[in-house]
Parts: sequence; C-alpha cells; structure tokens
Amino acid sequence: MNEISFQPFVIGVAGGSGSGKSTVSQQVLASFGADMVSVVMQDDYYRDQSDLAPDVRRRQNYDHPDAFDWPLLIQHVQALRNGETIAMPVYDFTIDNRSDRTIAVKPAPVIVIEGLFALYDADLRDLMSLKIFVDTASDVRFIRRMQRDIAERGRTVESIVGQYLETVRPMHKQFIEPTKRHADVILPHGANMPAVDVITTKVASVIGQLQRGQLQPP
Repeated sequence: MNEISFQPFVIGVAGGSGSGKSTVSQQVLASFGADMVSVVMQDDYYRDQSDLAPDVRRRQNYDHPDAFDWPLLIQHVQALRNGETIAMPVYDFTIDNRSDRTIAVKPAPVIVIEGLFALYDADLRDLMSLKIFVDTASDVRFIRRMQRDIAERGRTVESIVGQYLETVRPMHKQFIEPTKRHADVILPHGANMPAVDVITTKVASVIGQLQRGQLQPP
C-alpha cells in the first residue's frame, strides 16, 4: 500500500454508448499524466462469463446494469482511494468474456471512473468528488458505436443494428438517461472542447491544492 496524506479526487464520467466519455477521460489523463491521473474503465468490469457457452454469452444484455460486477468495481475504487494498486480486469469483447490479462492501476491524486453506468450505483457515487454526464444526440452516438464495433470488435452492421434496437436504445432510456439527475456537471453537446477545458481547469485546481497540502482526508 502507498502512503497517502490526502483523499484522492474521484471523477465519475457517465453517458450513453458513443457519447464521448472516453474523450473526456483521455483529455484529463493527457493534460496531467499517469502520475496524477488513474482511469478505471467500467467496460472492463462486465461479469466473468466463463461458465457460459460462447453463443449464450453473445445473447446477453450488455446494456443492463446487471451485466456488471459491481462489488469488484466498488472494491477496486475503494482500494485506489486507500492508496492501493489494483489489478483491473481486461474484458475481451471479441469473445464476450474477461481475458486472462489484468492491468495494474496505481493510486493517483485524481481517479477517473468512466462508463455507461458510472453514476448509476449509489455506493459508487458516494465515492465520487465530481459527477459528470456526457450528453450527446442519439444519432451521433449510434454512428460512433457502429464505427467502433466494426473496427475494434469485429461486429457486423446487422448485429450492431439489431443490438441497438433490442437493448441499447431501450436500456439507455430506462437506465442511463435518468442518471443525469445525479450529475454535478452535464456536458450538453458531448465532449466539446470548451466543456472539457472547464473540467481540466477544475482538475488543475484540485491537483494544485493537493500539492500544497490544502486538501486533507475527511
């Protein structure tokens, strides 16, 4: 365990698939570096499905909150806040299951939690210092999702459209969109640069206070 004399600043970044969550997270990381910012990807905390046949895995609803391993995610965020390095799982979307690899994520002054349901769970929200919802038009999100799934996950157009109509769209309306009410900041046009600049300015202020020893553990 690393000794820390302050409570890390935890940022939750939520929003629909293809909304621009990763743009916000990666801009914060790029602005301050890995020594200052650790990113936890909720996409890697889908439940382990080794007990299911490949065809059964493919049919699961990955846009429902129950698809995620919430206890492990919350445990890992708590560990980072306590100054502990975690072994973040790595999810392989080409096989619809966790891979055998993990990624060592070290504690840092700023911790970013990025995911569809980053603001869904009350216990996870309680660990956050700043809650952000990236709000982007549905047609833009769909196009981005299609481009990503074809390029990175080996999906066909037909399978992407079918999944969007069957689970992505209804689950977004039922579970993701309502989490906007928990946000401290809503980015109304996706990850636009003026909005991202506001976020990075806030993070810079927090890091400055941490370095000056002005932020103490609660």
